[in-house]
Amino acid sequence: MSEPQKEFELNKDTSLGINLKWLIQIIVLAGAAVYGYFGLTSQISQLEIDVLRMKDSVQMNSEFRVKWPLGQLGALPDDAEQNMRLRFIEADVATLETHVDTLRIKSVKLDADTDSK
Repeated sequence: MSEPQKEFELNKDTSLGINLKWLIQIIVLAGAAVYGYFGLTSQISQLEIDVLRMKDSVQMNSEFRVKWPLGQLGALPDDAEQNMRLRFIEADVATLETHVDTLRIKSVKLDADTDSK
């Protein structure tokens, strides 16, 4: 009939016969899988960090884009100098306008004096 099955026993005399070529291939394959896994996870982590930086940059740019024209973030030094120069020019124009008005009044008085004589 059939032979009785031997039970598998694991003890210090148990040996496993495997081809050395296959063992090296398995080790290389496992090493390549581990290397690939850690390479992918590090790349994914770096990309996540880059996305967070980009989101922060976009948020800061949006805030700048809204607040700069309203003057809530200050002004450039050139703008301050330009504003100062404009104030001086406005003061000069106001002085010139008063002189012109004075000359007009004197001109009208002279015309009135020459007409009356």
